[in-house]
Amino acid sequence: MSDIPGRSAQSLQVGTTHVVTLSGELDLLAAPALRARLDMLTAGPCPDLVLDLRPVSFVDCSGLGVLCRVRNRVRARHGRLRLVTGSASLRRVLRHAGMAGVFELLPRMPVGVAGPPATDTVDSAVL
Repeated sequence: MSDIPGRSAQSLQVGTTHVVTLSGELDLLAAPALRARLDMLTAGPCPDLVLDLRPVSFVDCSGLGVLCRVRNRVRARHGRLRLVTGSASLRRVLRHAGMAGVFELLPRMPVGVAGPPATDTVDSAVL
């Protein structure tokens, strides 16, 4: 496991919903591992995925690309993707990238999805 401070993800499953909490930066360095992990979580039919982006401090175009990829995979499989963020800066980035309204954005974790803290903390480089 590679140690990259500030880049980590926690994952848990609540019922059929996969909840992934990301922290640090969603950038070129984190994108490949994150993409691989999210591809695994969205491989089946009707994936239900919640990405908690509240602890994310930075998103570059690579990170946006991963978010678009997971959105397209979820839609193609008739699933649901929710992004939890209160970040005005992320909303601004989405708006400037022409993606305002593309994602289901929530200010807090949906009721019934917030479970106990995840027990497995995974370095985003190894997601």
